[in-house]
Amino acid sequence: MTEQNSLVRTNLYASASSPVNLTQAIFYNEDCIVYDLEDSVATSEKDAARFLIYNTVRYHRPKDKYVIIRVNGIYSEYIDEDLEAAVRARPDAIRIPKVESAKEVQAIEKKIEAIEAKTGIEIGKTKIWCNIESHMGVLFAREIASSSPRVVAMAMGAEDFTAGIGAQRTKGGIEIFYARNAILLACREAGIAAIDAVFSDINDLEGLEEDVKLSRNLGFDGKTVVHPRQIDIVNNTFAPSQKEIDYALRVLATLKEGKRQNKGVITLDGSMLDKPMELRAIACIEKAKAAGMYLEREY
Repeated sequence: MTEQNSLVRTNLYASASSPVNLTQAIFYNEDCIVYDLEDSVATSEKDAARFLIYNTVRYHRPKDKYVIIRVNGIYSEYIDEDLEAAVRARPDAIRIPKVESAKEVQAIEKKIEAIEAKTGIEIGKTKIWCNIESHMGVLFAREIASSSPRVVAMAMGAEDFTAGIGAQRTKGGIEIFYARNAILLACREAGIAAIDAVFSDINDLEGLEEDVKLSRNLGFDGKTVVHPRQIDIVNNTFAPSQKEIDYALRVLATLKEGKRQNKGVITLDGSMLDKPMELRAIACIEKAKAAGMYLEREY
């Protein structure tokens, strides 16, 4: 996923309107920091926030995190100045809100490329994350996901999506079940990361854990979080358990031994091992390694 960090389990928003917020954000355990110029910044503070984020990312960038800047909307009056500051700051990616079509992504890509060219930044260096926050975004998720080589992730925005379709937002999330899957499948087809929606109640940690379990079981790679107390629960839930690691190691060791013996059919605990099981086992071990988890043996 990235040169710095292959994990995208947690994406913590840090408001550019608060120097304290920006400073504190680097000391938590999130995989990704999303420096925000959009919803968390009042209209009267946009210029100051842009200047603050530029200096924070350009000169005080945390070395162990994936750094993202969320700009204002594609059709907002702030987008050109946001992109100018954001690209020059050299984050890993720019997060675009409320994306609804491939043409929108391609228009933003042209603007980014022009800024890279005139500032001496390697063309293509700045990646794009697309927030999908409307029914149109969900309906065109496949086209958006494959709209540009710069697009490396898509994220579900549940609050705007449910408001737009007239649904009630619930903790169970049945109202976003189709949208989650549409975004996830589009990401898998394009080979990019899939990021699940925010769980808004920062005081309901049990509800958060259940929601993250659902996210992981569906196949998401990570989740956007809005408060530091959510980080460890999300990280721990997306990380493989020791039981899963142990089983993955057994699967890979059994397959290796079976191939050494030229066995046509390889079984473990009475079940036949096939290619999908091998791929899941490899993915489990790679995630464990990326998370710094202890492995008793290599495969």
